[in-house]
Amino acid sequence: MGEEKKGFFSRLKEGLTKTRNNIVHGIDAVFSGFSSIDEEFYEELEETLIMGDIGVSATTEIIERLKKQVKEQHIKEPAACKELLINSIKEQMQVGETAYEFEQKQSVVFVIGVNGVGKTTSIGKLAGKLKAQNKKVLLAAADTFRAAAGEQLTEWSNRAGVDIIGGAEGSDPASVIYDAVTAAKARNVDVLLCDTAGRLHNKKNLMEELKKMNRIIDREFPGAHRENLIVLDGTTGQNALAQARQFGEVTELTGIILTKMDGTAKGGIAVAIQSELQVPVKYIGVGESIDDLQKFDSEQFVNALFDTDEKSE
Repeated sequence: MGEEKKGFFSRLKEGLTKTRNNIVHGIDAVFSGFSSIDEEFYEELEETLIMGDIGVSATTEIIERLKKQVKEQHIKEPAACKELLINSIKEQMQVGETAYEFEQKQSVVFVIGVNGVGKTTSIGKLAGKLKAQNKKVLLAAADTFRAAAGEQLTEWSNRAGVDIIGGAEGSDPASVIYDAVTAAKARNVDVLLCDTAGRLHNKKNLMEELKKMNRIIDREFPGAHRENLIVLDGTTGQNALAQARQFGEVTELTGIILTKMDGTAKGGIAVAIQSELQVPVKYIGVGESIDDLQKFDSEQFVNALFDTDEKSE
């Protein structure tokens, strides 16, 4: 496990190269460009963080905390407060303990997100990871409105070696959920992973659809642990934050899967998401293979972003 974690840290560091070039190089330029800590120094730093998709709200708090610590510790040299800035970013991402209860309990996991964010792929990878833990996994193809969504999920179910319950394209997603829940109980499945619709353009329909699915699970599978994970595309930056907020109005989000973090300069969005939504990023994707979807660790993420050695636990 240590080797796998170390290997992922290296891939994470590599995957965050564009973000590092965007944010960290900018920060370094501010630190080297000022000989003293003054208001202009803080303004430049603030602008760099905001431009790096860390977001206005999170950036403001990071800078305020930094100012307070610089004052308390009587720091005069800009270079001397870089570590304080890194720690302030880590603090800003704290959301309490990130629980993965669905791994330990019989669970139903809804996976939501707009088309194109890597939702189906993430479900397939998650199924593979759970199967590798000797969990009995079943997939429900309840995104029946997107053409080829069922075929795509079937392909992933074959790759992960897990069963799938689907419905005809355009059929009622709630009926697929009903069939999947019935099958999950009959087969004594550990985790039922549900691919659900991501049609944000009509929130009322989506809300009704999710409510209907929830009612079926409440009635048919009352003892199951429930989880609502939203998949967000890291390359979309602030737009990902807006999507999460909109879905959060429709359903209670318990976690986030952040995809496509390799090859984006907008990786700072991970800081904004955890800080502003107070919903934990549970998984991060930095590539195409199953192993490239891993549990998210904010300390590890910031260390990889700033290219500092990962501290041994």
